[in-house]
Amino acid sequence: MLNRRQWLVAGGLTLGSPFGAHAALGHPDALYTGPFGTEPALQPLRGWVDAQDRLAEGLRVEGRLPAALRGTLYRNGPGLLERAGQRYAHWFDGDGLVQAWHFEGAAVRHTARFVRTRKFELEHEAGAFLLPAFGTAIPARRPLRSSDDVNTANTGVILQGGRLYALWEGGSAHELDPETLHTRGRKVWAPELTGMPFSAHPKREPDGTLWNFGAFMGKLALYQIGPHGALVRSRVLDLPVAAMVHDFVLTERFLVFVLPPLELDPQGLREGRSLVGAMRWRAEQPNRIVVIDKSDLSVRTVLEAPPELLFHFGNAWDDGDALIRLDYVSTDHQRFLSGGFNSMLHGHRSEPFSPSNPRLVQIDLRKRRVTLASRLEQVEFPQVDPRVVGRAYRYVFYPEARGRRWGEGAAVLRVDLQRDRTERFDFGPGVIVEEQLLVPKPGRSREGQGWLVGTGFDSRRQRSFCTVFDAEAVSAGPVATVWLPYWAPLGFHGHFQFAA
Repeated sequence: MLNRRQWLVAGGLTLGSPFGAHAALGHPDALYTGPFGTEPALQPLRGWVDAQDRLAEGLRVEGRLPAALRGTLYRNGPGLLERAGQRYAHWFDGDGLVQAWHFEGAAVRHTARFVRTRKFELEHEAGAFLLPAFGTAIPARRPLRSSDDVNTANTGVILQGGRLYALWEGGSAHELDPETLHTRGRKVWAPELTGMPFSAHPKREPDGTLWNFGAFMGKLALYQIGPHGALVRSRVLDLPVAAMVHDFVLTERFLVFVLPPLELDPQGLREGRSLVGAMRWRAEQPNRIVVIDKSDLSVRTVLEAPPELLFHFGNAWDDGDALIRLDYVSTDHQRFLSGGFNSMLHGHRSEPFSPSNPRLVQIDLRKRRVTLASRLEQVEFPQVDPRVVGRAYRYVFYPEARGRRWGEGAAVLRVDLQRDRTERFDFGPGVIVEEQLLVPKPGRSREGQGWLVGTGFDSRRQRSFCTVFDAEAVSAGPVATVWLPYWAPLGFHGHFQFAA
């Protein structure tokens, strides 16, 4: 365990983070004040403009819900991107809105509530945006003491030890009431960890152990949390480069991080750009793969691979000797840095998609060799059966974009890595599908025996929905679809918790 002084020294780096830069307006990442636009494909985005706390009971169900599917699907994502006629320039900036889909036999109810962060309360009272954001350059109109002053709690959600947390990778987790979603406050894992970043992509092993990290200014904070929610170990390590780290994977023996050559340019911040606007892609630099030994949280090795941007991993496993296998989704750095989403938030039609494909990676620790293979599916948000996290696995589940532009169509995929087969259900045009969680069927143990539970938006009906698939028969389509009577903002990540 790091002592208090070491944590405070490391944590002090967050106080000098770029969030404190005094931004200037006039850049492409400035607040936008124009109309939203009437492009049909943009209609799903309107949920971000007029979102509010919600409660709906007796939701309409098409098909038949599995009787054993009793519990709650929690979802988190940016819920508010506009105040006083001004709109954020980037999807990632909106205040966190946590949704709960409560499955209660044949009935489903829906709750949505904003996370009452310090930032949300301050700007809600003022009726305007006051603080800098990740992808929008806003002059700070209030003093900034730490990254938690701009914490949006808008990315992930996890329930550990009976406590529900809304997550954002740059700061503290926020605890919520699991039933009402009311905010209880920021989570402090230990006094010496106050304000340390706790990322939005924790990983839970089959025994209930939760691992997470926080990346800041060339440092990496590591957390091990027991099944009952208590901190077991923590440590801060030096990274080989100060890179953006969004996700990671674990095996039985290792934690694995991939650091793309995406760096922050201080000059861009001095010119008043947002964090995204100040990032630069260093194509001459490799991806760096950092392998950490779980036994003592030390760096086992650092390897190099061809440069490419990635956000999300599927899974990983090691063979007990020298081989590690993992998968992630590669994405286009140019679209991310050029603000491909900005034009849509400004009311313009989506630009054509850039490749976003699965990568299969083998790491040979003894030979210090990294081998990559690619698949052709246009996907994101990979998920695996929670019973095989960190273990040898066969299936990965994805939402897939169909067509060349946002909103043209979507599908749900089951990819069989052993047999190199893909099973697909296509929703048709005008549908957007979000992350699909594999929920194991009670009493079943084989990988993939479960339901896929995920959300989406149908622009033809102008409604948000939640689907339930039999994960072993994806191509047959959803066994049930639950419809909301309103739009719900598109989000990022979720967690399913069975009822007690």
